[in-house]
Amino acid sequence: MWQGGVAGCCAKTTTAPLDRVKILLQAHNHHYKHLGVFSTLCAVPKKEGYLGLYKGNGAMMIRIFPYGAIQFMAFDQYKKVIKKHLGISGHVHRLMAGSMAGITAVICTYPLDMVRVRLAFQVKGEHKYMGIIHAFKMIYTKEGGFSGFYRGLMPTIVGMAPYAGFSFFTFGTLKSIGLAQAPNLLGRPSLDNPDVLVLKTHINLLCGGIAGAIAQTISYPLDVTRRRMQLGAVLPDSEKCLTMVQTLKYVYQQHGIRRGLYRGLSLNYIRCIPSQAVAFTTYELMKQFLRLN
Repeated sequence: MWQGGVAGCCAKTTTAPLDRVKILLQAHNHHYKHLGVFSTLCAVPKKEGYLGLYKGNGAMMIRIFPYGAIQFMAFDQYKKVIKKHLGISGHVHRLMAGSMAGITAVICTYPLDMVRVRLAFQVKGEHKYMGIIHAFKMIYTKEGGFSGFYRGLMPTIVGMAPYAGFSFFTFGTLKSIGLAQAPNLLGRPSLDNPDVLVLKTHINLLCGGIAGAIAQTISYPLDVTRRRMQLGAVLPDSEKCLTMVQTLKYVYQQHGIRRGLYRGLSLNYIRCIPSQAVAFTTYELMKQFLRLN
């Protein structure tokens, strides 16, 4: 469990500025909606200072440790359960376990993600929330109690299944093929168990990056939908984004595919490839450190 939490924190800290810019672009923040990815990366420090790139990062760190820990722990447990009770193994059980682990982690930590997005969308001089605790209080009192924290959960779960599933599936498949086809070139003995082969660190990074890129491409439109629904009350067109289908239609009709459903995808590749690479590599190293091989 600890190795998953450490992996998640390392990965998200690396890419926090890209996360902030992605949120601003996905929901068409009026200060930056006319800009592209790299223009926004340059404009945020000018308008809000360099710390502006890390807005919402405190809530992200509080969320990502339990999220990463729950996801990786659940993945290992679901793999065992699926293999034992359903008799399914190989690629299919990795895909199923990855999807179930992602959904479990999302449901457990969703309120923190909601608060993080609200804080990250704020621009200097227009603050509605003064911090994490204040955001929790405001959402609870103004948006229907606990249900307010789960706005946008459906597209999150629908998108998380293919994202987490294909992420773990791709990484596990690349790892298996690599160690089977070229063990001497790509593998090395595990630090805690010399009888077990693991991928070399740079190969781990490469496989994790590829896994993240494929998973993000498949699930990205649902990520855009989730963000717009989460921001809800702070967007002028919130009444047109009340359900998942309604939001998908609205974004497509107003902005199209490239500038709507896939707005910020190039940034997401830059963000998710190192993030997933670091996460999977840290997880593999922590497993060795904790002697779990």
